[in-house]
Amino acid sequence: MDSMGDVLLAGPAVRAVAHGAERVVLLAGPRGADAAALLPGVDRVVTWCAPWIDPAPPPVERGDVDRLVRVLAGVGADRAVVLTSFHQSPLPLALLLRMAGVPWIGAVSDDYPGSLLDLRHRVATAVPEHERALSLAAAAGYPRPPGDRGLPAVRRPLPDTRHLTGPDGYVAVHVGADAPAREIPELLATDTVAALTARGDRVVVTGAAHEEARAKAVAAGTGTSVAGRTSTAELADVLDRARVLVSGNTGPAHLAAAVGTPVVSLFSPVVPASAWAPQGVRVRVLGDQEAPCAGSRARVCPVPGHPCLTSVTTDDVLAAVDALLDEEER
Repeated sequence: MDSMGDVLLAGPAVRAVAHGAERVVLLAGPRGADAAALLPGVDRVVTWCAPWIDPAPPPVERGDVDRLVRVLAGVGADRAVVLTSFHQSPLPLALLLRMAGVPWIGAVSDDYPGSLLDLRHRVATAVPEHERALSLAAAAGYPRPPGDRGLPAVRRPLPDTRHLTGPDGYVAVHVGADAPAREIPELLATDTVAALTARGDRVVVTGAAHEEARAKAVAAGTGTSVAGRTSTAELADVLDRARVLVSGNTGPAHLAAAVGTPVVSLFSPVVPASAWAPQGVRVRVLGDQEAPCAGSRARVCPVPGHPCLTSVTTDDVLAAVDALLDEEER
C-alpha cells in the first residue's frame, strides 16, 4: 500500500499468489495504484490511502474506514497476504481485513499479532525486498511458479512513446523522488545531462508532473524532458527504450529494472541498498553507503550538505554509465 517502487518489488510475490489463486485483488495506495495495474497476475486494483503508511497521511475518519471495510467485504476474499516494507506494520490492515470477514490472513510481523494473523512470518533484516515478499508468499502456500525468475516485471505490450522521445537508444535521467533525501542532486543531474550530450549521447529527462520545471532545468536545452507527459505505463516504455537510467533511489529506478534497463543508482543510505537497490538488471550503486545518515530512514537529509550524494561527481556518473554500456556490448 506504499509507492511505485514498493509495489513493483512486491510484484514477484503477487505473481506467486496469482499462480495458485483463482483471482487476485490488490489493495494499493494512491501512490502505487498505477504500478499495481501493471503487475502481471492482478485482476483488480482497489485503491485506498492508508493513514499509517502514506508520507502525507490523511486524518483517520470512521466513515472512510467503514467504506473500505465494506469494499473489502464485497471482494469476498478467502485469504489475504499483507505485503509490507521492512519498517511497516501489517496489523492495522489485518484488523480491517478481519472486520471485513477475511478468514485467513498472513503477514511479516515482528509485533505480537494476537488473533489478527493466521500466519506470522519472520524475515531477517536488510534482505532484498522482493525476496522478503516472496518468502511470505511461499510461507502462505504460494511458492514461486515454475520458470518464474522471481524478479520485478510489468505487463506488456506497453504504449509506444517514440513520439515523445524519438528513436530508442538514449540515456534516461530521472529527477525527483518521493523523499527529498533519495533524489539525485539537481546540480549533479544538470551537469550529467550536459556532459552526456557534449560527448554525443541523446538524453531524455523524466520526472513527475510536479517536477516538470526542475526536469526542464536539468535538460537545459540539450536533453529532452518528458516530465509530466507520461502515465506510469508510458514511463515504463520510455525507460524500456533507454540504454541506461541514471536516477536516485526512487520508483522509476525499479520500473527501469522491471523492463530490463540497467540503472546507475544514486543511492542515499537512509535505507539499505541491500534491500532497496534495483533488482534483476545490471546496477551501479553510487553514494557513500557509510554516511552518518545510514539507516535513519530520513525523508529529508539530516546531514548538512547531503554529503552521501553531493560527494558523487559527474565523472563518477559517466564512468558508471560507461561500465554498464560496455557490459551491454560484450
